[in-house]
Amino acid sequence: MKILVLRFSSIGDIVLTTPVLRALAQQVPGAEVHVATKPGYRGLLEPNPYVAKVHCLTGNLGELVQQLQAERFDYIIDLHNNLRTRLIKLRLGVKSSSFDKLNWQKWLLVNFKINRLPDVHIVQRYLAAAAPLGVKDDGQGLDYFIPAGQEVALNTLPQAFQRGYVAVAIGAQHATKRLPLEKLVELCQHLAPRPVMLLGGPEDAPVAEAIISALAQAVNKLLIENGCGRYSLHQSASLLRQSAFVVSHDTGLMHIAAAFGKQIFSVWGNTVPEFGMYPYRTEFKKLEVNGLSCRPCSKIGYAKCPQGHFKCMREQVLELDYMGVPD
Repeated sequence: MKILVLRFSSIGDIVLTTPVLRALAQQVPGAEVHVATKPGYRGLLEPNPYVAKVHCLTGNLGELVQQLQAERFDYIIDLHNNLRTRLIKLRLGVKSSSFDKLNWQKWLLVNFKINRLPDVHIVQRYLAAAAPLGVKDDGQGLDYFIPAGQEVALNTLPQAFQRGYVAVAIGAQHATKRLPLEKLVELCQHLAPRPVMLLGGPEDAPVAEAIISALAQAVNKLLIENGCGRYSLHQSASLLRQSAFVVSHDTGLMHIAAAFGKQIFSVWGNTVPEFGMYPYRTEFKKLEVNGLSCRPCSKIGYAKCPQGHFKCMREQVLELDYMGVPD
């Protein structure tokens, strides 16, 4: 049975689809699982042994549809459920099922702070979309596969890090999901004297350097490293896997850490765990400011706080005793 899974973005969401990909490959007799996504996420999916082929939206939608039509799929599982994926399903004209985005429930929570969302992780809603094929949750959690040659050897890190370190993922796509600089500095101060590896993309490197500069007098600079943009996504995943524990915003690296079963301290700003995208099947603790009448202000995020005060991040309590991390 040839099955097409649709999920065009983003890093975290694609990692969250991995239980579906595994279950399809292992539980559907004769399954051949293909995934359609954007080119930037091909590298996340190609190392996955449960994926037979990755199709990418490199041109216009019509070109992708032509490629997919040539595959003659038996079934489509839509884990994105937007206008683009609905057009693909219409053009391919085969049986399909889609995951429920719960848009009106999210709208109620964002706009009126009325929570009608089910207490169900988004992974379970992804799996429900595959249920018509007889797929069931195997209880194995998320997958992340690091290609050969992308593992970071501990002996390539500074000597202090070779004995253990904390990974801190400082990035996030939207500013309202990120701690401001002064709070990141405060967090790293509380983590000292543990070696701290700052992780993120190239766009996060200046913030990481600002953190290191601010801590130069208080913390031995050798005990905090800027890995933002220095390592590829797979290499960053390797560093997450080898860390003692992880501190992360609500972002893709948090879900990658969950795939490795790491202990995670997840920092929440304008979004809330109730949206169903908290760390999946791993030990975690939520760091959030409860009781704010403006939170959540978005199901995604903003470039700046709509209210101007940014209390959801500026009032975070980040002491180690609060986080329950042993010295």
